Amino acid sequence: MKKRSKKFSVKAKIASWLTLLTALLAILLVMFMLAIGSKVAERTTADQLVYTVKNNLKQMRFDQGKPQFDTSFRFYRNGVTTLIYSKSESLLAGQIPVSFQVSEPFQNGLLRMADAGEVRYLVLDLWLSCGWENGVWVRGLIEAPDNSLMAMNLLKVAMIALPVFMALAAAGSYWITRRAFRPLDSINATAAAINEAKDLSRRIGLPPGQDEFSRLAGAFDRLFERLERSFEAEKQFTADASHELRTPVSIIKGACEYALKYDETQEDRQESLDMIKRQAEKMSVVISQLLSMTRLEQGTEQVCMEPVELCGFLHTLCGEQAYEPERVMIADTVCVSVQANAGLLSALVVNLVENALKYGREDGHVWLSICRDEDEVQIWVRDDGEGIAMEHQEKIWQRFYQADPARGEEMGAGLGLPLVRQIAAIHGGYMTLESGQDTGSLFILHLPAVGSFSEKIEK
Repeated sequence: MKKRSKKFSVKAKIASWLTLLTALLAILLVMFMLAIGSKVAERTTADQLVYTVKNNLKQMRFDQGKPQFDTSFRFYRNGVTTLIYSKSESLLAGQIPVSFQVSEPFQNGLLRMADAGEVRYLVLDLWLSCGWENGVWVRGLIEAPDNSLMAMNLLKVAMIALPVFMALAAAGSYWITRRAFRPLDSINATAAAINEAKDLSRRIGLPPGQDEFSRLAGAFDRLFERLERSFEAEKQFTADASHELRTPVSIIKGACEYALKYDETQEDRQESLDMIKRQAEKMSVVISQLLSMTRLEQGTEQVCMEPVELCGFLHTLCGEQAYEPERVMIADTVCVSVQANAGLLSALVVNLVENALKYGREDGHVWLSICRDEDEVQIWVRDDGEGIAMEHQEKIWQRFYQADPARGEEMGAGLGLPLVRQIAAIHGGYMTLESGQDTGSLFILHLPAVGSFSEKIEK
């Protein structure tokens, strides 16, 4: 059997890579220090030798051809030994270090390395002349740094410090990675909770930011919000369809069963067919309205806005609907344009006019008019019907609400006015109602003027 490979989390993998990278950088740093450390030490030692020898030269003078030394002259200072030799290379002053037992020829101004057995020396000779031919040799000696010892000490320090450094790097890397991935844990936990509880109302809720995880969390929250709206719209559509289609389906089913069970006359059969047709048409209207409302709620139906000149729009609409001119009249119109979708605006006005004709007085009248305010345009639809009681005026905007259920089959599905309000909201407007008993009803569509609507869209 194959052994299952151990799976590590992304956080552990990133922390491991960061630790290895840090360790590699630390090793490279040690190697770099070893490489340049000896050079730096040799250079520092050489500078110290040159400085000390030249400083001693300033403290020397000749008296009758013999070198004289000031009180600040030092034969040994800062590890540098200064020796004075005659022209014939005989030692005149100073003490040769015990370990420097080599015969090193004099070379004026040349800084060089002299191997004295176990110890190496840096040597600098300078000729100090007195007169035309006389003078003395000034030799400076300093022990060269032991690079092997320095490297050994550095490696010992590195072997002690590197494990501690790697442990700190591992802990720090894991802490930083865990903290950086915390938003991802929130995203994962929220998605898992939604999956388990099937609760699309939950959100990740990270504070807004510019990093990738904040943008990802915001995208997921918007996705969850859209999914929630889609599922709610689907549930609403299913509930609404089940609620409203139950009655016409039952009527159609009953009419069919009666026609199959009994030997109907031609008149009875025609009546059953008419009943089935009316109920089927009602079902078609309900389904069409429900689909329109669902698509608008979900945003799946594209809404294109364009300038619409309302005066011509209303005249064209009334002509297309073939309303009786003596019943549906257009009055008090002004030439004004709004940003709107002509199809949706037509559905809104037709719904209001059809409601006014259906629920108004028999042979009643409907008046359409357009008003312009400072920042908005209003479309008025007024009838001379019985009016709507105050207790019903807020409820008529709810789905399937019927102010007078006693009207029976002539009543609509109760979806017209909710659709009207939804279309108004899509256009950045709203609906109001003014109605009283026996005074008729006035439905007013408030739309923003072209300029204010554009500003609202940009915001």
